[in-house]
Amino acid sequence: MDSVLKWLTNFNNDINNFAWGNGLYLLLATGVLMTVLTGVFQITHIGHWFSETLGKLLKKDVSGHVKGKSISQFQALCTALAATVGVGNIAGVAAAIVGGGPGAVFWMWIAAFFGMMTNYSENVLGIFYRRKNKDGEWSGGAMYYLQDGLGKVKGFKYIGKILAILFSVFCILASFGIGAMGQINKIVVNMVSAFNIPSLSSNVLYEGVSVYHVIIGVVLLVLAALIILGGLKRIANFAEKIVPVMVVLFVAGSLIVIGVNFKMVGAAFASIFKYAFTVPAALGGVGGIVVKDIVTQGCKRGVFSNEAGLGSSVMVHSNSNVVEPVRQGLWGIFEVFADTMIVCTMTALVVLTSGAIDLNTGALLLEGAGDATMVAKAFSGVFGIWGERFIAIAILLFAFTTVLGWDHYGSKAWEYLFGEKTKTLYKVIHLATIMCGALLTSSLAWDISDTFNALMMVPNLIGVIALSGVVVKITRNYVDRKFKGKELQPMISAFPDVQKEQEKLL
Repeated sequence: MDSVLKWLTNFNNDINNFAWGNGLYLLLATGVLMTVLTGVFQITHIGHWFSETLGKLLKKDVSGHVKGKSISQFQALCTALAATVGVGNIAGVAAAIVGGGPGAVFWMWIAAFFGMMTNYSENVLGIFYRRKNKDGEWSGGAMYYLQDGLGKVKGFKYIGKILAILFSVFCILASFGIGAMGQINKIVVNMVSAFNIPSLSSNVLYEGVSVYHVIIGVVLLVLAALIILGGLKRIANFAEKIVPVMVVLFVAGSLIVIGVNFKMVGAAFASIFKYAFTVPAALGGVGGIVVKDIVTQGCKRGVFSNEAGLGSSVMVHSNSNVVEPVRQGLWGIFEVFADTMIVCTMTALVVLTSGAIDLNTGALLLEGAGDATMVAKAFSGVFGIWGERFIAIAILLFAFTTVLGWDHYGSKAWEYLFGEKTKTLYKVIHLATIMCGALLTSSLAWDISDTFNALMMVPNLIGVIALSGVVVKITRNYVDRKFKGKELQPMISAFPDVQKEQEKLL
């Protein structure tokens, strides 16, 4: 087993370094491009996207349950957040700080700021090019705007189709990594640490894995199967009940920890900005990292957290009952804002104000803490043993709902490749990877997830850049009608029959 894991680690590292080395620049360039082309929409229309998201949560057409195969806009958001607000918000932020120092948090913010418009663009394209399958369920995502958007450009028919197929393959692989193995692994590690049962954890099967890990994996597998096999409606119903509660509780707990350590808040922010462009002494001397590594750590963990640029959340946003593409794009902006600017920032401040990191050198001070348990140790410093247990439960809920959300993403990619009648086979395979996550070492599960993210990201971003003009036209059409009072036909769909049908709902 050890030799197999070593080979897998080396193989994954080679692909990871190649994919992220090129994909990161493409990611940031796309975010900057869409921000510029839309006139810094996330800032100039900040009041509008807040009022159209948070401001309308109590409206029935936004949060009320929907008949048929569609889900409400709020359910789409919760399911998307279920897939994004996961381990990346807790262990991912800690890993970024451990690997890149406090400055990595700054680059998470930068990636999120531009990622808002990347996610917006993905969702606009997803709604514009979505279609209904034979079961009457909306199907949308990068594979469709690559095929029907880029593929319709003269000379790009086959390129669009090939990229759509590659995206779907990478999405399925990503659903096994970020959508199962990485999430489940962090659940198991934290549960074993917080609720240790010596008789089980001491019964070691091989290095780092005990009978306790197997038992937790089996329990999670059974629970996931009960929800996943019920389809999107059951996943969405579960997500809308769990996601808001878990986010509020985590933010509240984080504010208490930060409040107790309020004297360190100023120093924490200072270290974030100082080490965004300067290598901490401890990491530069011992780890040999350079500023580029800090940027990479921050951006990678930011993408792992909010998934802007992966083209993932658009697959559930496309199932929304929304009519106008821009309306769902606004939820995409809010999704990244809530995930990174709020939840990830809370986690970073918890870590940096707790004394876990020397803010002057970047050295790790909290004994026994790693990327998987650092936040738990910080909470236990305020709440005692129940702090660590609270984080274990938070990670359990965050990561488990992520698995559910990614099951939908993977099933949509599978449907594109093999048809909707074979989706049950995908779900069985996806459930099997849950056990793989319980049995893999922490670093390997995380690294595999990173690799699949990068592979999935590249064809999606090519599609967003190629169709950036379409996004701009749809956005201008919306702004001209909503803010300038112009009498224009709304741009709803790339397909005339869908356009005509959806216009009746306005």
